Amino acid sequence: MKDFAISDDPAVQAQLDRLGQLSVPQGRLGLDTVRTLLARLGNPHDHMPPVFHVAGTNGKGSTCTFLRAMLEAQGLIVHTATKPHLVRYNERIRLAGRLIDDALLAALLAEALDAGEDLAPSFFEVTTAAMFMGFARVPADACVIETGLGGRHDATNVLGAPAVCGIATLGIDHEAFLLVPEDNVPQAPLARIAFEKASIGKPGVPLVTQAYPDVAAAAVIATAATRGAPLVMRGHQWHATMTDTIAYHDGRGTLTLPLPTLPGTHQADNAALAVAMLRHQNTVTVSPEAMARGIVAARWPARLQRLAPGPLTMLAGPRTVWLDGGHNPDAGLAIAQHLAGQPPVHVIIGMLTSKDPGAILRPLGNGVLSVTIVPAPGHAAHHADAFAPFSAVPVSAAPDVAAALAALPPGGDVLITGSLYLAGDVLSRNDEIPD
Repeated sequence: MKDFAISDDPAVQAQLDRLGQLSVPQGRLGLDTVRTLLARLGNPHDHMPPVFHVAGTNGKGSTCTFLRAMLEAQGLIVHTATKPHLVRYNERIRLAGRLIDDALLAALLAEALDAGEDLAPSFFEVTTAAMFMGFARVPADACVIETGLGGRHDATNVLGAPAVCGIATLGIDHEAFLLVPEDNVPQAPLARIAFEKASIGKPGVPLVTQAYPDVAAAAVIATAATRGAPLVMRGHQWHATMTDTIAYHDGRGTLTLPLPTLPGTHQADNAALAVAMLRHQNTVTVSPEAMARGIVAARWPARLQRLAPGPLTMLAGPRTVWLDGGHNPDAGLAIAQHLAGQPPVHVIIGMLTSKDPGAILRPLGNGVLSVTIVPAPGHAAHHADAFAPFSAVPVSAAPDVAAALAALPPGGDVLITGSLYLAGDVLSRNDEIPD
């Protein structure tokens, strides 16, 4: 499956094959297994450079990218852990600014897998253990770590005392995991999501957040208080407005910063959150000038990415082809905002059956010329009939993105969306492998 990927390095592939056999035992939640595994490995998470820990429904990966770019613009050496990978598993672990090399990746995975053979760890627990070992053993000035699903039970939540924690936007996603019925947790769906994400909060560690609807904000406030995490919430402890710049303000003063070059108006919000996280921690120093350089320099593949000329895009002729791995309603709104005011587009969608088929089409409304449904490589995906109720134009199907592009009627640009698994396949086939 695409989660586990393949490698042209035999040593890495041997470990990926082992990793691909792992799954979470039915019904097991909690951090006990990963804590046991890490203890056997010498608790590497207790010996890493200062950590910036980020959760959220959408925007957490972009926030991590802005953090990394700003820290590096300051001249600091940064480890980064993001997920999922798009093409190569190596993308999940960036050591000292570079994707982990195959030899070290194979060695770290083997060490973690060997140590946990009798524990039945999950793919994510082993990945996290390997990442922590790499971060502890390779010198750096800071670590930027993205959570996986949720936060409370995510394997990265074993971290004891990060420099700062952050929460990006909140929305409904991964319902099968994050909305499992449980006692003594918020019952309203968005409040439950907020509780799960805010549970990365740690005593005495600033928890920096965006602004949220009242039901989510109340859950974040209550969870931060329970965990003893000082809350730094947008609209209260920090503020940001966007025009032709980002006007940022907090108790330390005001900054005027450039807008990101990353497409999408929402990226300015993600950049502002990264600025707020840097401003509310006391471990590393990043100047406003470095923040500005980092905001402009940040790159993040498959998030409203304009694809370059390549084997796939040549099939679209002179059109612009946008790629976005969005698959939930908030991502659909961000895409629709980006395309607002532009001519209608041809939409090519490959979406997992666990996702809402109207998530992207609903907010796009009448801004669609055609809709073509393709598979999500390696995963069960919705068929064309699932999308028909959300489309004002006929919905067709194609065996893959290449066939969909080749069959498009004249005119209009193209949006390929619906799944990060599909996005990774597109990048690979267009020779744009992330580095």
